[in-house]
Amino acid sequence: QTGRIDKSYPTVCGHTGPVLDIDWCPHNDQVIASGSEDCTVMVWQIPENGLTLSLTEPVVVLEGHSKRVGIVAWHPTARNVLLSAGCDNAIIIWNVGTGEALINLDDMHVDMIYNVSWNRNGSLICTASKDKKVRVIDPRKQEIVAEKEKTHEGARPMRAIFLADGNIFTTGFSRMSERQLALWNPKNMEEPIALHEMDTSNGVLLPFYDPDTNIIYLCGKGDSSIRYFEITDESPYVHYLNTFSSKEPQRGMGFMPKRGLDVNKCEIARFFKLHERKCEPIIMTVPRKSDLFQDDLYPDTAGPEAALEAEEWFEGKNADPLLISLKHGYIPGKNRDLKVVKKNILDHKPAANKKSDLSSPPKRAADASNPVSETLRD
Repeated sequence: QTGRIDKSYPTVCGHTGPVLDIDWCPHNDQVIASGSEDCTVMVWQIPENGLTLSLTEPVVVLEGHSKRVGIVAWHPTARNVLLSAGCDNAIIIWNVGTGEALINLDDMHVDMIYNVSWNRNGSLICTASKDKKVRVIDPRKQEIVAEKEKTHEGARPMRAIFLADGNIFTTGFSRMSERQLALWNPKNMEEPIALHEMDTSNGVLLPFYDPDTNIIYLCGKGDSSIRYFEITDESPYVHYLNTFSSKEPQRGMGFMPKRGLDVNKCEIARFFKLHERKCEPIIMTVPRKSDLFQDDLYPDTAGPEAALEAEEWFEGKNADPLLISLKHGYIPGKNRDLKVVKKNILDHKPAANKKSDLSSPPKRAADASNPVSETLRD
């Protein structure tokens, strides 16, 4: 629906401070996570047909950060796994289904975290930080697998994202404040695979990546253009394709998931450009004469079904996204409601610390948690 909305239009308004980041759940189109200056992460279930009343009650509040939470990112393949990063320089990975923080990486970053990106199967994350380092982290082993100091020499903010082949794409600034983009192999971070200088604008370049076509769209904050590049295995690896230009600068940018695009119009990307007082869709299409389905534009893409349950991922399993064909357009199925089952910690406490309780094998605690995981699967 386009046009001006009513002043009394319903909103999602449960945070007590400004909302700094949001992320739609890849496995449930009705669920959204938000991080806020009030130091909490909240997960919301939007009613099937949109909001009729303002929503003030989240499904779950995730409390664990001591400072504002600037980043939230859902796991790409495991259900109900959510990452958050705050200005306390900590990254927390939550099991949203139980409302628990299961992994806390609080000693890996000494400075502000600019962004966090999961890899294709969600086994690793990469982060860009104010100390000019890009780190590749195995969150379950809680160790840094690779890192690069001074990825970009300039002092202004960087961004780092994983590509589908496991390489890392970064944007940042040179010592002379020129905007740069670079491609890295995490197995050898000494030298970049490619490094390109762009221009001397001071807006941070925000990368949006489409793993199906291997195209990266760069939206500069405060720019009025979107540049896009194709990443390939052949030199120069990062190939400039084109620039979309408009009159007004963008204050922020959102990206439609692949299965929300109109395949009949050969639409390969849709952006939502934030202006001061409005949000404008920008549609990228590939002109084709035929009306038939263009399978080179739409290889099978990540579908909405999670490949793993949260417990399986935390136990160490990995799985690639489950792919779907967009040949007949995407027909959404019925989303199941997000249920949160809080474990009762009192069940685990040994009674009055009796000697016999403490020396007996700790199997009973594991048994006590089984009923919860059964209910989660249902």
